[in-house]
Amino acid sequence: MVLAMESLNRLLHCWILLISLLFVVNGQFPTTLEGPFKPVTVPVNYSIIGQVTSLPVNDNPPLSPKIEFQPQQISLSLSSDLSSVWVSWITGEYQIGDDIEPLDPQSVASVVQYGVYKSGRNNLAAGSSFIYSQQYPNEDPNNYTSGIIHRVLVTGLDPDTMYEYQCGDPSIPAMSEVHYFRTMPSPPKDYPSRVAVVGGLGLTYNTSTTISHMAANHPDLALLVGDLSFADLYCTNGTLCDFQNCSFPQSPLQETYQPRWDHWGRFMQILTATVPTMVIEGDHEIEKQADDLTFTAYNYRFAFPSDESGSTLYYSFNAGGIHFVMLGAYVPYDKSSDQYKWLERDLFNVNRSVTPWLVAAWHPPWYSTYKDHYREAECMRVEMEELLYKHGVDIVFNGHVNAYERSNRVYNYTLDPCGPVHITVGSGGNEMNLTLEHADEPGNCPDPSKTPDRFMGGSCGFNFTSGPAAGEKPDTCLVDVVPQSGPLLSWYRWNLHCTAARSLPQLSQRCRSTAFTKRKDETSVQLQNIQRKAYGTTMYMTDPTSLFS
Repeated sequence: MVLAMESLNRLLHCWILLISLLFVVNGQFPTTLEGPFKPVTVPVNYSIIGQVTSLPVNDNPPLSPKIEFQPQQISLSLSSDLSSVWVSWITGEYQIGDDIEPLDPQSVASVVQYGVYKSGRNNLAAGSSFIYSQQYPNEDPNNYTSGIIHRVLVTGLDPDTMYEYQCGDPSIPAMSEVHYFRTMPSPPKDYPSRVAVVGGLGLTYNTSTTISHMAANHPDLALLVGDLSFADLYCTNGTLCDFQNCSFPQSPLQETYQPRWDHWGRFMQILTATVPTMVIEGDHEIEKQADDLTFTAYNYRFAFPSDESGSTLYYSFNAGGIHFVMLGAYVPYDKSSDQYKWLERDLFNVNRSVTPWLVAAWHPPWYSTYKDHYREAECMRVEMEELLYKHGVDIVFNGHVNAYERSNRVYNYTLDPCGPVHITVGSGGNEMNLTLEHADEPGNCPDPSKTPDRFMGGSCGFNFTSGPAAGEKPDTCLVDVVPQSGPLLSWYRWNLHCTAARSLPQLSQRCRSTAFTKRKDETSVQLQNIQRKAYGTTMYMTDPTSLFS
């Protein structure tokens, strides 16, 4: 491939990304002004890949609450306003079958009691509640109806402040334990102290280590780039099935086991009850129903800042001095689509003096050297890449491919100092194991005449890689994103077995957006190898406010 990729067929089955602000020592690292750099691939160590065994539904601690209507599956997410956050949770148990009595959403109040940390929870916020159903074809007896899903917008919050809260119905009483979270800092000079990015989580023993590691590092924000619970890997009776052959008899619809979502939500609460978590859909969230509805569980179980986009499948938000754009790969994205028109408006309105950094995320990568999902999202790239390039997107995060990979700055398959860095981080622990084979290996060359993905549609011709991604290089790295004399964002990859730290290039962005002035200072991304620890890739972001003048 024309661009150089760093590929990681990794030891353990997960990647986490945490982001950090640090000081920069001039001249410490080589920069992309000295690049572009040759492709490198780190061979997989098969002896320590880890366990992709699914966690059993009765696993502890994600058991159902013992008290009726006690909140479970608690999660936080950001709103479009810096001074508010969404709190979501579920009460009551799901039901399976046709002859059932669904829970009444109005039977339990949706209340959040909150206040500044150690100052009492004297503020109240109320919200809405609802249920959803997953309907299967052929009169399947396992139709699913959820518990009561609650959603409350907590307003009037101060930036960069620690809050404590409880959620539930105080009249029963059925309130949650006390949880804590920190609001996002004020732009443009302040950034989240720590951001976690991961894709392809699933619910395995590897997922357990991934989430525990994320929670232990106390990020201020988490991004999940699709493929969340993998409920569609299970038949309606709860047994794990072959994803490629898990369809209903005489129906093109794929089976799914919705209670897996509830198990996943309880499991994730260790992170999501304290860390605002923003998600974007992957192909495993489609879950088409007999009535042709799609993304039902995804739409109901998460809260989104979707007022401006009008869709939960694509939206944007700010976190301090970073503007995040979350795009949908499995809804129309062509230039006549609602998504594309919204994206044009959103990028046009980005003020780079307020949010100097522009980060985009969606599920399938546009640039990947792996055989699995190779050029699957080519049609999406053809439609949208120019727009993102025009507005100077700095970094792109993807999942889908169960591996780690990082590109040089690239635009239209050409190395370009103004293009974004593409980072695939899609192996958070799911049941489908690591992606290992590359498209340029003998016998793996894909057929360009075939439609690459049945969910995305279209068939866009493409070229093939022009050279192998091969060679042994250090397999851990740190990425520091730095405005000159300013903040530094660092990516750390870990796992259990350590290697010596070595230097990788610094990515320097000399360009301005062709649509708008980005900022007066030069921005940089530094890459350095560090010692590996357990399970994945972690980015740290520490905020020395004195860096900003």
